[in-house]
Amino acid sequence: MKKNIKSFDLEDLKEEMKLIGEKPFRAEQIFKWLFQDKVMSFDEMTNLSLELRQKLNENYSIGNFKIVKMLESVDGTKKYLFDVQDEEGNLIETVLMEYHHGYSVCVSSQIGCKMGCKFCASTGIPFSRGLEAGEIVEQIVAIEQDQGIKVSNIVYMGVGEPLDNFENVMKSIEIINNPKGLNIGARHISISTSGIVPKIYELADKKLQCTLSISLHASNNAKRSAMMPVNDAYPIEKLMEACKYYIEKTNKRISFEYALAKDNNDNLDDAKELVKLLSGMLAHVNLIPINHIEDGKFTKSTNENIIRFRDYLNDHGITATIRRELGSDIEAACGQLRRKNIKAQ
Repeated sequence: MKKNIKSFDLEDLKEEMKLIGEKPFRAEQIFKWLFQDKVMSFDEMTNLSLELRQKLNENYSIGNFKIVKMLESVDGTKKYLFDVQDEEGNLIETVLMEYHHGYSVCVSSQIGCKMGCKFCASTGIPFSRGLEAGEIVEQIVAIEQDQGIKVSNIVYMGVGEPLDNFENVMKSIEIINNPKGLNIGARHISISTSGIVPKIYELADKKLQCTLSISLHASNNAKRSAMMPVNDAYPIEKLMEACKYYIEKTNKRISFEYALAKDNNDNLDDAKELVKLLSGMLAHVNLIPINHIEDGKFTKSTNENIIRFRDYLNDHGITATIRRELGSDIEAACGQLRRKNIKAQ
């Protein structure tokens, strides 16, 4: 198997050049071709010798994805189904969202997901593997190529648990963040986790300037475990300890994701419990009108309850906002498009 050249950060690529008998500065030239010029083949790297281009073709792949399907919402959100071009024919999903501040891409970090969250469309899709760093980065590159745009924000909130693929996610951030790579600032990158506590500590020690988002979705263990099996391994008490450590080490606010499900976690008692849980923390709560999924146990809370919940948090010192719903007409929930495509095959 050829190595995916997009999976190397700049320093590692310099070492690769040494291994094939080339000067390290060639890595910077290749990096620019891949992530700034976004070429589709080594033959387009015209400032490299024919001999070097031949070496690259023999030893590396450029990791291009094939677009299987692209759906566009009435609100402009675009959802891609990519063929990652591996031997298993695996497919992944990526979402492009347009905001007033620019373009955001929601990337997947794994093919399938192990977490089994009851409200997520990724549940029920067999887990295959974690994505390589280059496969994470290629989602952004492929969309920029297809749309002729420059992406400004990245969110690791697609299919998969980013902290369950820690090394590849960290490597992809290095490539995305590098001024000679995609040159997207760390403050414009958000990493979401269902609560893999040991990796939250490890992430905190790296002191990245990325935003950490915690998928919380309930304020007590009974309700959270019913929605998120990961809570059985890392209950709320342990999760909050890790979050406080993260804030202490990075001095950065954590965004807590809270999907409101009707008659489950959306009443004022839940809001009161959430205020008590997060009181005194550098925190923001992002309230999410839950997506309906096929065979799903949970349904979206009423608009009245969502607004009441938000207002209670804000009135009691916890900053809370309601996430704008995007792409609901194009299977926007993580995993919906891939699951639908698999069923149709």
